[in-house]
Amino acid sequence: MFSHTRFVYLFIGSVVVVVILMLYGADVSCWYSTASTRNYKQRLPQCIIIGVRKCGTRALLEFLGVHPDVTIAQDEIHFFNQDDLYYGYGIEWYRQRMPYTYDGQVTMEKTPAYFTTREVPERIHSMDPGVRLLVIVRDPVSRLVSDYAQTLANKLARNKTCPSFESMVFESGSGRVKSYFKPVWTGLYHQHLQRWLAFFSRNQIHIVAGEQLIRDPYQELVKVERFLNLTHRFTTDQFYFNRTRGFYCMRNLTSGHCLGSSKGRKHPHVDNTLLMKLRDFYRPSNRAFFNITGMTFDWD
Repeated sequence: MFSHTRFVYLFIGSVVVVVILMLYGADVSCWYSTASTRNYKQRLPQCIIIGVRKCGTRALLEFLGVHPDVTIAQDEIHFFNQDDLYYGYGIEWYRQRMPYTYDGQVTMEKTPAYFTTREVPERIHSMDPGVRLLVIVRDPVSRLVSDYAQTLANKLARNKTCPSFESMVFESGSGRVKSYFKPVWTGLYHQHLQRWLAFFSRNQIHIVAGEQLIRDPYQELVKVERFLNLTHRFTTDQFYFNRTRGFYCMRNLTSGHCLGSSKGRKHPHVDNTLLMKLRDFYRPSNRAFFNITGMTFDWD
């Protein structure tokens, strides 16, 4: 992604080249028309990765950011889900958080909290009813354990203690799953997706298989290319398996790139009895999600 400062330097350099060519009598009219029609500026996103947290949203964003026709916002903006912080600033403030792009490029941002925040579908629809949405999902039980692993790591990094997985997810005494606990209800995908389908058609929402993105990122990214009507640019030789990290990384023309050390962290041990309880808890939601999307996943 070009920074604004880099663009200024490139623009000045191109002007110098044009002036030199004009001094030698060259016809540079085509240069002006190309520069004007490509229209380099900040735009509202045409595609948003709306979730799901701990399902691979960062990997998906960075993989897509390698595509020459996609320019990504590096930070999570949280515009539509933060009433007290950002949404009140207005849509122009949001646009100014976006990267600079040319005509024909797709501007993209990702904020996983959008998927589970009740007000967000209507707000994004008000911005652009034709926007494309990406949702990456994975086994909700694995997603929940990953969520806990991040919480645990963050606590330990600050020399704080963290409650056990069991005490955070299950009620003491009854042993019932805390369905009201945010990390738990985040995995009730069908409930959240139904809110989005009240404002957007199913063909505006593309579901990315999180497990498949780990096993074979090329195939999943080709599906996203088709969904966004992008020119096919990804190739299998762009991906290489990093045995140290345990997942695929991506190379561009000059170097390889892997996600940061906080990604792909080892999960803490969770007793199998607790995992089976969670699978029973999520099973009805999973089936409802399969029915809504017309897709099935091996989450049992």
